[in-house]
Amino acid sequence: MSEKISLGRRELLTGATAVMAMTASNISFAEMDHQHHHASNPHEAAIDAALDCLKKGQACLDHCMLLFKKGDNSVADCADTVNEMLAMCATLSKLASYQSRHLTAFAKVCIETCKDCRKECQKHEDKHAECKACADSCKNCIAQCEKLIA
Repeated sequence: MSEKISLGRRELLTGATAVMAMTASNISFAEMDHQHHHASNPHEAAIDAALDCLKKGQACLDHCMLLFKKGDNSVADCADTVNEMLAMCATLSKLASYQSRHLTAFAKVCIETCKDCRKECQKHEDKHAECKACADSCKNCIAQCEKLIA
């Protein structure tokens, strides 16, 4: 029992020392983690692009669902391609985050999926901001995937 208390105190002191050192140097935990993350992964831009596609794509898909509820099926193909893109970009972000040996091959397929999604979303971008945001995000993800395979 005394070992647990002693160990707890030791961890507390170590943590407090780290916090004091960071406070003295004016670096936050988030900044420290962010700096470490950038330094350790050469595919950071691809990860960010894929995650942005997930965010914008989900908003687009949610908007399509609202339109469906109102009886507007004009975005059905858009919803299908966005759904495929979401699956691909989720996988791309995972493969890039742990620097998979299959990342390059997967990026090629992701490019095609994002092109399909972008093409469908562009058909609706004048009417729906969510479609435009998704199309723009896909354009960026395509560019980042092309860098991965270059």
